[in-house]
Amino acid sequence: MEKKLDRRKKYTRMVLKESLLELLNDKPISTITIKELCARADINRSTFYSHYTDQYDLLNQIEEEIIQELNQTLLQYDYKKEKEMLAMTKYLLDYVMSRSEHFRILFSDHGSKGFQHHVMESAQAHIRTNLEQGRKQISENHLNYITLFVISGSIHIIEKWLSSGMQESTEEMTKIITEISNYGMLHYSDVER
Repeated sequence: MEKKLDRRKKYTRMVLKESLLELLNDKPISTITIKELCARADINRSTFYSHYTDQYDLLNQIEEEIIQELNQTLLQYDYKKEKEMLAMTKYLLDYVMSRSEHFRILFSDHGSKGFQHHVMESAQAHIRTNLEQGRKQISENHLNYITLFVISGSIHIIEKWLSSGMQESTEEMTKIITEISNYGMLHYSDVER
C-alpha cells in the first residue's frame, strides 16, 4: 500500500511539474492560476495543495531539482585540469540539451527571475573553490570578476543556443564556451600576443 501511495505522489508531482512548464511556455508565472494548473494536470485543487503551497512553490521545486542535479555534476570535476573542464562542460551541455525545453522556459521571461541567479551562484561557488585551491594567488575582487565573467557569459551563450534551436552540437558549444572562457577574444582575433 505504501509503495502505491509513493508512486501516486511521484506521478502527481510529475504531472504538476509538466503542466506548469507547459503553461509557462505561453505565459508568465504571475498570470498562472492554481485552477488552470489543476485543470491542465487533471487533478483537483486539494490534491495540489497537499503537495505545494502555490504555483511559485511548485516552480521553486522544479528549479531546486535542477540546481541539485547541476551541483552533483559540478562536484565530480577538477577545473584545474583542462580535459576535465572540457568533459564537465560537455556533460552540462548534454544535460541542458536533454532538458532543453525546461531550460528554455526557465531562462525565459515567463520563468522565475531567480533561476538564472541560482544557477550562476551555484556555478560560481564551484569555480571559486577550484580557483582558490589553485597554484596562483588571486585576490577576492579578481576572483569575483573572473567567476562572474565566465559564468554569466556561459549562461548567456547557452540561453542563445537554446533560443536559436540548438543548431550547434554540444561538442561545438563545448569548444566555443571553453575557448572564450579560457582565452577570451584574443583566441578569435588577429591581435599578436
